Amino acid sequence: MPWHLDLLDVTTPGLAYICLGGFIMMFSVISLLLKEKLYINEVVLGTAFGILMGPLVANIFDPRSWGAASNMITLEVMRVVLAIGLFAIGIELPKSYLARHINGLLVLVIPTMAFGWPVVAGVMNVIFPHLDFISCLVIAACLTPTDPVICASIVGGKYAMEHVPEELRNIVAAESAANDGLAYPFLSISIYLTVEVSRGVAFGKWFAVGWLYQVIMVGTVIGAILGLGFSRLIQYTHNQGYVDRQSYVAQYLAFAIFTTGVIRTIGSDDLLGAFAAGSAMSWDGHFQKQVNGEVFSSVIDFILNCACFIYIGAWIPFHSFNSPDLFISPWQLVVLAIVILCLRRIPFVLLLHFWVPEIPTWREALFCGHFDGRRGDLRINFGPDPAP
Repeated sequence: MPWHLDLLDVTTPGLAYICLGGFIMMFSVISLLLKEKLYINEVVLGTAFGILMGPLVANIFDPRSWGAASNMITLEVMRVVLAIGLFAIGIELPKSYLARHINGLLVLVIPTMAFGWPVVAGVMNVIFPHLDFISCLVIAACLTPTDPVICASIVGGKYAMEHVPEELRNIVAAESAANDGLAYPFLSISIYLTVEVSRGVAFGKWFAVGWLYQVIMVGTVIGAILGLGFSRLIQYTHNQGYVDRQSYVAQYLAFAIFTTGVIRTIGSDDLLGAFAAGSAMSWDGHFQKQVNGEVFSSVIDFILNCACFIYIGAWIPFHSFNSPDLFISPWQLVVLAIVILCLRRIPFVLLLHFWVPEIPTWREALFCGHFDGRRGDLRINFGPDPAP
């Protein structure tokens, strides 16, 4: 009886593994050339590679073909990657950093977001006249925060260590983490204004639920309590000789995911909670001391970034960029992107940097303003100010 060998088993997961593993392998063998000579990081190339592998070009990897489940998968993948990035930023900030730099951080975060948010919404309302201003506020709130995942490319690595001042690196990292969570109130008030019958009810719910419960009482406080509690526990087990060094490194993943799950379950701002938990765990410097010199967390962060942005590149709905039914055309999106890059942060950071001790010069303010969480290939070398 004849028999056949079915040696070719093409599946979506198999293709995804090939894309992810192959990209990381090829990037790794020339990583120093790309990062230190060409100033291109894994985020930019990962997104480009995802576009090439996605339905627009090769059509090898298409997350949108997974049906209704693709939206949930996308949401949870982004949630985990963001939470781990936020937690890692909190862990890696210097000892008691927030206590010593809270004034400058709040000035840099809240006014900048509060000014940039309505400006972007106003421009959107002009470019997309079929949208009312409240709807534009909803979309602008999603564009307001910087991206903590890509922040690692700006403030970390050999080049950043040599050419970007330490105070600037720390404040940019802390800001990117804080405003990713603090953007939630801007989104929530926009949604409340959309769905509630009166502005009074909308602002009342926004203050009680959006600020007090979801951001302050639960997002920040519960995250900090979890971080401090676990920090004390792991210090005790360390003093008793019950924990090894590798277990400390594992907390980058385990505790970030745990905190995200707890705070999300009780209906609060899980991203802000992850940052608060990371900051609390490193408050006394014990955790940082134990993981100093370990590269496992950096490796995990690199792999997650690659996977995340390859996925995003393949997922981008290019077919919707020219949609007459939705009154969307490519030129509108291009204009919006330019406006966001130029007006969302730069003018306000330049105006406010006088009240931020960590940003002493206008050139550093320009760097912070230009840094919008989506550029990982900046070449900045801060020297002394030119003589007057």
